[in-house]
Amino acid sequence: MHALLSGFAPIWILTGIGYAAGRGGLLGEQAESVLGRFVFHVAMPAALFTMVSGSRPGAFAHPSMVAFAAGTALVSALGYAVSRRFFGRERAEAAVSGMASGYVNSANLGIPVAVHVLGDASFVAQVILFQVLFVSPVVLTLLDSGTQGGGAATGGLRRMLTMPVRNPVIMASLLGVAVSAAGWQPPAVVTHSCDVLGAAAVPTALITLGLSLCGGPGGRKGRAADDGTGRAGGRREAGVAAAGRTEVAAAGRTEVGAAGRTEVGAAGRTEVGVAGRTEVGAAGRTEVAAAGRTEVGVAVALKTVVQPLVAFLVAGPLLGLPDHQVLAVVLCSALPTAQNAYLYAREYGLDTGLARHCVVASTVVSMGTLSFGTWVLGPSR
Repeated sequence: MHALLSGFAPIWILTGIGYAAGRGGLLGEQAESVLGRFVFHVAMPAALFTMVSGSRPGAFAHPSMVAFAAGTALVSALGYAVSRRFFGRERAEAAVSGMASGYVNSANLGIPVAVHVLGDASFVAQVILFQVLFVSPVVLTLLDSGTQGGGAATGGLRRMLTMPVRNPVIMASLLGVAVSAAGWQPPAVVTHSCDVLGAAAVPTALITLGLSLCGGPGGRKGRAADDGTGRAGGRREAGVAAAGRTEVAAAGRTEVGAAGRTEVGAAGRTEVGVAGRTEVGAAGRTEVAAAGRTEVGVAVALKTVVQPLVAFLVAGPLLGLPDHQVLAVVLCSALPTAQNAYLYAREYGLDTGLARHCVVASTVVSMGTLSFGTWVLGPSR
C-alpha cells in the first residue's frame, strides 16, 4: 500500500495545485490553453525522444508484451466501438474514449509501482515504448482525420502521410527510433537539454489537468450569475402568469364575444409555451448529464477492470507465462488512464470532459484494483 500511495501522491498534489491556481485566477484565463500547448508541442516530444533514442530495438520481442498489447488493443477497440454505437460519438471523440479505456499511465504511476511491487521497472519501460510507438500514432491518426471533415480520399491520404511531420509527438518518437536503430549517441548537450525539458512534461500536464477541473477563473461567478438570472426570471414569469390570469378572468367576466375567446386562447398558448420550454430544457440537461456519467463509468470500468482481466487471461491460461510475468502484465494493465487522453482531446479542440473525468475517476478506482491484483497474484499469496 505504501508503494501505491507514493506513486499516487504526486498526481493528487500537482492536480490539486493546478485546481487551486485555477480557482484563484493565479495564472490567467489562457493558462490551460498555453500550458497544454507547451506540453504537447515542446516538453512531451523532448521526453519521448530521450526515452525512445535510448531504448533497445528488440524490446518488444517478449511474450509479456504480447499479453499486454492484446489487452490494450481489445479494450481500446471496445471503448471506441461502444462510444460510437451507444453514445453517438463521432470518430475523433470515439478515439478519445478508446484511449481513455485502454491507455495506461505508465510513466509517472507505472514506474514507482513497478519498482516497489515488482522490484524492476524494465517491463514498464517496454509498455511506455509500446504506447508511444504504436498506440499513440493510431489515436492521433483518428483524431487528425476525424477533426478535418470529410474531404477527398487523396486529401485524407496526404494528411495521414504527412502527419509525422505535422505532429511533434510522432516526429520525436520516429527520430528516437532512427537514432536508436543507427546506434548513434547524440551529443551530451542535446541529451541533457532534452532531459531537462522533458522533465517538465508530466508535472505541467498534471497542473493543466487541475486547471481544467475548475473550469477556469471566474467559473463560480458565472454559475452564480446563471442562478440569479434563473431565479429572477422565474419571478418575472410568475408575475406575467399571474397578470395573465387576472386579465383573462376580467375579460371573461366583461366580454363574451370573440375578443374574450381570442385573449384566453393567446394567454393559454403563452403559458403552455413557457412551461413546455422550461420542462423540455430541464429534462434535456438531465438526460445529457446522465449520459455523460454513464459513458465515463463504462470507460473507467473497461480501463480498471476489463483490461487487467483480459491481460490476465492472455498471460496466464493462454500463454502460460511465469507468475512474476503475469503479475507484471496485470499490474501494468490495471494502471489508470493517462493524462495524455485529456491533452490530446484539448489539443484537437474536442470536448475534454470525458477524458478529464476518466483520468480522475480511474486514478481513484485503480488504487483498489492494483491492491487487489497485488494481493491475489503477488508472491506472498
